[in-house]
Amino acid sequence: MQLHFFLRVALTLLLALCAASLCVWLAIPLPWMLGPLLSTALASILRAPTASWTPLRNAGQATIGVALGLYFTPQVTALVLSLWWAIGLGIVWALGLGALFSAWLQRLHAHRLPGLNRATTWFAGAIGAASEMSLLAERAGGRTDLVAAAHSMRLLIVTVLIPFGMQFSGLHGLDLLTMGAAREVHWERLLWLGLAAAAGAWGMQRLDRANPLFMGALLVAMGLTMAGIELSALPRWLSNAAQLVIGISLGVRFTPDFVHTAPRWLASVAAGTLVMVVLCALFAWGLAQLTGLHPATLVLATSPGGIAEMSITAKVLQLGAPVVTAFQVCRLMAVLLLLEPLYRWRYRRRG
Repeated sequence: MQLHFFLRVALTLLLALCAASLCVWLAIPLPWMLGPLLSTALASILRAPTASWTPLRNAGQATIGVALGLYFTPQVTALVLSLWWAIGLGIVWALGLGALFSAWLQRLHAHRLPGLNRATTWFAGAIGAASEMSLLAERAGGRTDLVAAAHSMRLLIVTVLIPFGMQFSGLHGLDLLTMGAAREVHWERLLWLGLAAAAGAWGMQRLDRANPLFMGALLVAMGLTMAGIELSALPRWLSNAAQLVIGISLGVRFTPDFVHTAPRWLASVAAGTLVMVVLCALFAWGLAQLTGLHPATLVLATSPGGIAEMSITAKVLQLGAPVVTAFQVCRLMAVLLLLEPLYRWRYRRRG
């Protein structure tokens, strides 16, 4: 059984590598993530025996966390801290937009889906991570299958739509916020950096924090870089490999069962996600006028996507990865802290 699983993992990796190479040749944006994501998702829907190995996914998340943390030089950190008020506005915007999306889903499907309740639509409409939102929905008595499906669909649309939009609009390489980060690879110091990141990831796991592998490695790399300690840059091939395994981990979610999960529910989530992307782009444009940052950076910072996916997009397209990461991390922390109390205040108080 274990040998069969690892064979599936190996074949999935081979498929993802071929798809990434094809995307590189076709000059597709984010080839090392989008190629594996789309090819694995299609293969999974067609009942191919795809598989994602959790240790590889965890290593990929930690690697991306380190890569992003290396951008937080003292100068960049000072800039990010000066944007605290904009990050606060982004959090309020995300909570409000998620509440509106949740109310729309409830109104549209309240009498169509069995077992649908306020908890299901509240956590399905929130702009947060799929695993954490599913857990909160389960604790509140919601349908976790619908919540997980909604977040998977939203993440797929945002992860594909925004990079393509940025690439074909010529919006890349416009931001200098990534300048000053470590550029040379020093293998011995890279090993120490990896060990420190692993310790940070382990610590976050022990504390039972959200997205612990990514967050732990990110915080360790940020802390070292902010203190002026430059150990090593990451080799490009390592960053590409991390994107590949993250793409696979997203793609394997799209099983045949996923496709048959309440088609109207998925269609409404897809339509709502497109509307949210447009509204977030308008909000980002307004915020850009106030901050002086490029609108493309703030589109990624405020988009209804995930931390890793939007931060990778900013890193690869050179669109202010530190700002995007700071916005997305603060938003996730606020959503995880506030969403459940807000649900109790809004609905259980009425009941």
